[in-house]
Amino acid sequence: MSDIVRCGLDIAKHVMAVHGVDSNGNVVVRKNLSRKKVLEYFAQIPPCCVGIESCGGSHYWARELIKLGHTPRLISVKFVIPYRRKGKNDANDAEAICEAISRPGMRFLSVKTEDQQSILMAHRIRTQSIATRTALINQIHGHLQEFGIVVSKGRHKLKRDLVEIFSDESLPTLLHEMLHDLLAALLREEERIETLDKRIGSWVEGNETASRLTKLDGIGPITASAVVATTGHASSFKNGRQFAAWLGLVPRQYSSGGKNKLGRITKQGDRYLRTLLIHGARTVLLMSSRGRGDHREWIESLRSRKPDNVVAVAYAAKQARMLWAIMAEKPSPLAV
Repeated sequence: MSDIVRCGLDIAKHVMAVHGVDSNGNVVVRKNLSRKKVLEYFAQIPPCCVGIESCGGSHYWARELIKLGHTPRLISVKFVIPYRRKGKNDANDAEAICEAISRPGMRFLSVKTEDQQSILMAHRIRTQSIATRTALINQIHGHLQEFGIVVSKGRHKLKRDLVEIFSDESLPTLLHEMLHDLLAALLREEERIETLDKRIGSWVEGNETASRLTKLDGIGPITASAVVATTGHASSFKNGRQFAAWLGLVPRQYSSGGKNKLGRITKQGDRYLRTLLIHGARTVLLMSSRGRGDHREWIESLRSRKPDNVVAVAYAAKQARMLWAIMAEKPSPLAV
């Protein structure tokens, strides 16, 4: 049997499909493996290139394959779909992955370390806590409105108004009890968010690359840690513009017949990271309006011609290029 030089692995919770080909493209193996047998199988074959769709658990399997001497290639699902020639099942997906990773110019994702995934987990939990906090605030507003009470906007003003409401003995006792429960839940979420912010800040202090990113205007520990953990290797991108394009911060092209037409930003890539950069850019615009900031002249020049929202997105794209330049200068100590 010929040696496998390229392999597609369709991962799942219990049963995984493997499709391998030799140097001539001939199918060498096409089989299903139980979860417990996957690493045992790859430990028995010579090192090869293994393609995996980027999904839940893909970074774990990529790290394990690296330990066995293989070269994992994480690929986005949208790049695999065009190479599926038959109906969708695990075997055909593995075949499509195997074919997709062989294409010249195909883009792959960096394999994240456990530390990078851990800090991203903190970001996800923090995002969920913020959403829960917002839902609780909206719930309090809605319930009080049914009693003809309109409280101030903003969580700090809301808590101030609740103190007055609790002192109003004309309201039902049950209403006071329910509001106490909602307020307690709100305070728990705020405490969790504060704890997560401290953990993320400590992680940034211990990471050289993330610490250097915070030197830029509009980049704090939250954004710096998210950029380092999500990006993986800066070397995965040829230049800063490619990194900005990966974040969806470059104009979408509608060009044909030699006529170039640029539209709105593509909004591809990680939405959370793009949102952080744009919000950070808004703070830089505020600094600029107060006469501060390293790029005040550039911002004010653009502001004289474009609306503030456009300027904020343009500065976020500029910021993405600067972030890439800093990360590319010296690889992260957590890089695989």
